[in-house]
Formats: sequence, structure tokens, C-alpha cells
Amino acid sequence: MHTPPLPLTRDLVLIGGGHTHALVLRKWGMDPLPGARVTVINPGPTAPYSGMLPGFVAGHYERWELDIDLVRLARFAGARVILGGVEGIDLDRREVNVPGRPPVGFDVASVNVGITSDMPALPGFAEHAVPAKPLGPFAARWAEYLEGDGPASVAVIGGGVAGAELVMAMAHALKARGRSAKVTLIDSATALSATGPKAAASIRRAMAGLGVDLIEQTQIEHITSDYLQLADGHRIEAEFTTGAAGARPYRWIAKTGLALQDCYIAVNGHLQSSDPHVFAAGDCAHLNEDPRPKAGVYAVREAPVLFDNLRAALDAGQMRRYVPQKDYLKLVSLGGKSALAERFGTALSGRLMWRWKDHIDQKFMNRFRDLPQMKPAPLPRVHAAGLAEALGDKPMCGGCGAKVGRGALRTALSALPATQREDITPLPGDDAALLTTGGARQVMTSDHLRSVTDDPVLMTRIAAVHALGDIWAMGARPQAATATLILPRLSPELQQRTMAEIMATATEVMREAGAEIVGGHSSMGDEMTIGFTVTGLCDADPITLAGGQPGDALILTKPLGSGVLMAAEMAGKARGAWVAAAYDLVTRSQGQAAKILRSAHAMTDVTGFGLAGHLQGLAETSGCGAVLDLDAVPVMEGALDLSEQGIRSTIYADNRALAPELPTGGKADLLYDPQTAGGLLAAVAASDAERLLAELQDAGYPAAIIGHLTGTPGLTLQS
Repeated sequence: MHTPPLPLTRDLVLIGGGHTHALVLRKWGMDPLPGARVTVINPGPTAPYSGMLPGFVAGHYERWELDIDLVRLARFAGARVILGGVEGIDLDRREVNVPGRPPVGFDVASVNVGITSDMPALPGFAEHAVPAKPLGPFAARWAEYLEGDGPASVAVIGGGVAGAELVMAMAHALKARGRSAKVTLIDSATALSATGPKAAASIRRAMAGLGVDLIEQTQIEHITSDYLQLADGHRIEAEFTTGAAGARPYRWIAKTGLALQDCYIAVNGHLQSSDPHVFAAGDCAHLNEDPRPKAGVYAVREAPVLFDNLRAALDAGQMRRYVPQKDYLKLVSLGGKSALAERFGTALSGRLMWRWKDHIDQKFMNRFRDLPQMKPAPLPRVHAAGLAEALGDKPMCGGCGAKVGRGALRTALSALPATQREDITPLPGDDAALLTTGGARQVMTSDHLRSVTDDPVLMTRIAAVHALGDIWAMGARPQAATATLILPRLSPELQQRTMAEIMATATEVMREAGAEIVGGHSSMGDEMTIGFTVTGLCDADPITLAGGQPGDALILTKPLGSGVLMAAEMAGKARGAWVAAAYDLVTRSQGQAAKILRSAHAMTDVTGFGLAGHLQGLAETSGCGAVLDLDAVPVMEGALDLSEQGIRSTIYADNRALAPELPTGGKADLLYDPQTAGGLLAAVAASDAERLLAELQDAGYPAAIIGHLTGTPGLTLQS
């Protein structure tokens, strides 16, 4: 008997990808709560680990080593990930506000967004300095500055441990690069006042050994692009200025209506805010019952308690109290591969302490790099022949990777009788039909996609752009659309939330394209599937597959690789940054590109059959062949790396069989990769190609001329 997935009944929303939430997600993947839909919202696909930032600044770590990959972690946890910065929480409506999308509903929420070291009150800071937190933007700016040459000048504002670590790391990195540097640490009071006397003395000696100038008891009046003006009249030369002082919560927290302490979210021993359905952890939270300093060790120790209490808030278990430790081991990087360890007033320093710190940091990060591989359920002992082969050795892809192969589709369509209606014009090979109604020419197409992401908003954008592709490829103006939705089993409240997200997004995308949603149909199934039937109006003859001419240049408006990236993401093997970049590409409208290419002789959109399959269809229907310049074919970041690891979409083999004359291996394998919401492939007059390419690129499309049509049938690669 088929056992359908259990319904989802409650929404748990994790706001921020901080250390606490990252550990909660990892635990959730090991022990999920049936019926709970988990969502994590974060500005980017990764969350940097603060403990390794000084090591990165000093040059001991690569940039990627700092990052917890939230996209991969969310896949492991069975959670949906939303990439965006939160602007607020509506407690009455139980919604989280994220720019550019409908509100995200919740039953239980948790906030773990960290803090910022921005200094809005210091004149010139916003224009000429970069705060040390959030870590991602700071790390990128520092890496860019470090790559320069010639004398350097840097200044760090804030003489706490964080500022001291940063300034020593910067001094070490510049020295290792052979750049003469003026490095300054500035504090308005006494530096290192929160550390013990022995530790403070050791850190001061380390800074002096690296040539760091320490200025204390001095206010900064303003910052410019190349110096800091001090209140005592002195100017401190600084091309790169950062702030590690004045850490504060994000401004939107003050507008939530939650009880605050010094602008931080006040929480009780259960990590609950004044609203029992909203929790908070890490640096953005204030522990009412036992206040502690802002330190990552507390965020890490809060994770198992938060995990249990979130489940309890969802009616699964009992709340338990978080009891913070009174003191903790402080490990301070000293620039080079040396560190200081302090606890209970005892301080030790040297290379051994660095190795200890590195071991602790790497052990923490390995919890997210080496996620356990959950084994699929075994096949029943007794089953019909061919079941194992049909199931395959990997999960079925979503998007166009889940489509039926072209061979099976052609066989089924070839048996259909010819149309008997005079108002329908057959267009062999095209995915859209041409209708004539009252003298108006109208094209109609239908497409749907098995979800590649559990975020209904993102999936709706992908599916809508994908369905519109056939209209744009024929040079038509989108007119109207109906939606076809299959939702997984959800409680009535979650159904309403999900439908509202989908329809609001569909309306937005279709209206941007010039069309209106006029209806649709919905049902429930095992998983989310979203599709649209779209009509478009033709002001001129439609652009079909049949108009290509020998000598035409071939223009592609989007890079290849979405199929392999989405297959890798489902398998937990793709970097989150690659996946985020791919989603940005597949949700990009092709409406302006279609207008630019309205003079094309033939055009199609590159989707399920891959570039080779769709080019073959265009060439065959036009009575031509084609030569591809493989080097010129653009590909998405990470796609080639993953392809060379042998990662394939479900219908890769079927697509490969469409063009057996082309080679395989390396970049050529991406010619058969099924694309979801792929680019337009246009055959244009060679004399117009460069002008059209320039217009496309000026409009923001990563387009390229990738070959030309010939009078000889078949596909070949340019030698």
C-alpha cells in the first residue's frame, strides 16, 4: 500500500542563520518533527563563522572555510530557505516581513540574527568605513583591499578583544604580503578592559610586536576616505577603516513590539521573548535571568535548549531552562599562528594555543561540512522486476530535470491526428499553438514543474518565467494565464498561507510580463507542482523554429547549468552560493530580451531537452545544420565542476541520445543538461548579431554568440 507523506500542520520560522540556528537545523535533520514545516530566512546563502574571521583576515584560512552553507544545511534538515533580509515581525498577524516577497507566516519563530558594529552616529563612518559585523561584507572588502599593492594604512575602532584580534590579523597579513603598513587601534576608553590583567598585557605585547599603534582615551570626530580626525587634533592615516566597537542590534528589532533590554530582545530562561511564540538566541538576545556578555560560546550552548523548546512550543515535549556558564575559555588570535588562552584569570599564549584554537574551530565547522548521509528506505523484499532500475540510484530531479524524455514525448505526439480546426495553425516542433480568434493571432502554451525548492514564492517565480518562455520565444506579448497547482498535504491554515504566497507571486510576475492571472485549478498530492497555461498576442508573424537560414548567428541569452546545479543541490553537493546565483538566473525575465530579438529568423527557449536538443529541433525544422563554438557557450558558476564530478539530471541520458554526433566530456556534457526557465536561443542575421548582442548585454543579460547555422544537416563543434 502506498503511504503518502504526513501532512504539514505548523510553521516554524528561523530568522537568521547564526550559530544557534545552524546547530538547530543540524539537529533537526537528525531528528525532524513530523508535521512541522521549517523555514530559515537569511540575507545570503551562507553564514560566516566568527571564530575563524581573524584567521581569515591574517591569511591562515581561505574565504570559503569561514562559511556555514545554509542552503546545503537546510536541504539536510528538510527546511526551506528564503534568501532575504528581514525587515520586521508582525506579532498580531504572525508574519515575518521580507522585502520583495509576500509575508512569511509562522506559528513559532526564533530570532538569531547576531548584531552589527555599524556606527551611524560617527560622521563619515557609513561612507568611508566598513563595520566588522556582519562578517560577510567585511570579509569581502578586506580581501579586496589586501590584494592591492604599495604602502597600506588601516585603522580599527574599538579596543576590545574583537578589535585587538582584527588589528593584529591585519598587521600580520600586510607584513606577510611585504607591504609597509601603518596599523592603528583606537579606543575612546581603555583597551582590553574586559580581559584579565595578564591576558591584556600579553595582547598589548603582541600588538606592539606587530607594529600596531594603540591610541586610547581619545574620541574620533569624523572619518574621511584616507584619514580619521581625532578630537585632540591629530589625524590618523587610514585607507581602510573598520569598526569593532559599538555593537548593537539591528534597527528592525526595536519595531517588533517585543520587550527589549538595551535594544536587545529580552528572553527568559526558556529563551522565550515577551511573546511566548517568539524565541531569540545569540548576540541579539538579552538573558533576563542571568545576563551574559556577547560571546559565541553562549550561542553554541543555547542550541540544544532552543531545539527542545521550539519543539515544545509546537506541542512536542517539555520546555527546559538554559543555564549559562559563569566563565568560559577565551581564545584570542595574536596575528600569526599564535593565540592566547584565558580562563579564570590564567593566561597562556603561543603556537600550541593556536593549534588548540584551530582544532576547536575546525571541529565546529566540520559539523556542517560533513553532514551525515541519511540512507534511503530499502526496497521491499518482494517487488516486481525492474523496480530497482526504474528507481535509480539518486532522487528524482525537480524542474525540467524531472520531465519525460523527448523520445517518449515525440512517440506519443506522433500518434495524434492532424487538427481539423481552421482557426488552429500547426507549428511543427514548437511548444506553443497558434490560434486565430476574431482576426487576432494568439499563441497558447502550458507548462508545469515539479518543485526544485520548497519555497513556494521562489518556485512560483521559476515556474512562471519558465511558462512565459514559450510566449517570448515566439515574439508574442503575454496576455493571460491560469495556474495549475498541486500542493503537498497541508493543514487548512498552511494551505491558506501557501496559496496566498503562490498567487501573490504569480500575479506579480505575470503583471510584470504584461499578462493577468485569470483563474486556475488546485489539488493536493505528495509534493508541490506549479504550472501555468499562458496566452500571448502576436502583433506580427510569430517567430517559429522554421525560419532559420544558413549563415545565421546563434545567440543564447542565459548560461547553461541549472539542471546539474539543481540535481547537486538535491543531493547536498552544491555550494549554496552557486545555487543562489542559479536561482537568480532562472527567475530572470526574458521579456526585454524577446523585444530585442524580435527580428530573429527563428527562436526557441532552452529548457528540458538541453541546448543540444533544442538547437537540433530548431536546425531540423529550419532545414539547416549548426556549428557550436563550445568555448563561447556561457555556463553557470559551479556547473562545470559538478558536471565533472559525474552529477547528472534525471533526463541527461535521454538528452544525450538526441545528439549522438556531438562529443561528451568536460564542458560538452552541459550541452545535454536540462534547463529550467532557460535562456532564449535565437537565429539572427549575421550582420545584426553583434548589435543585438550589445543591446542584450546592455540590458543586463549574460548573452553570447555561440555558433551559427549551416546548410549541412547535423550538429558539430567548431574546430
